[in-house]
Amino acid sequence: MESLSTLLPILLIGVVFYLLIMRPARNRQRKQAEMMSALAPGTQVMTTAGIYGTLVSIDDDDAEIEIAPGVVIHVVKAAIGKVVETEQAPSEPAPPAEPPTPSS
Repeated sequence: MESLSTLLPILLIGVVFYLLIMRPARNRQRKQAEMMSALAPGTQVMTTAGIYGTLVSIDDDDAEIEIAPGVVIHVVKAAIGKVVETEQAPSEPAPPAEPPTPSS
């Protein structure tokens, strides 16, 4: 019985370590792998250094990103941090704002 009471805190620490550190890390790795497999030319991306651009080409280990018209950088595929969702313009323009009425 004493061995169980001494082993219980160690087991509890192991379970907490798994739930707070190991499991979230695996989920992040899985999401990163899914994002990498879905990359295709024309995708808007951000590198881990914070550079935004459009993916021009992608190989097994390398990628080329256009960061400005005619400016293409060559990076390691792992340097792509995330896919940037492009905001679409609203289908209807917003009505013009009414000028404030002068108060008397």
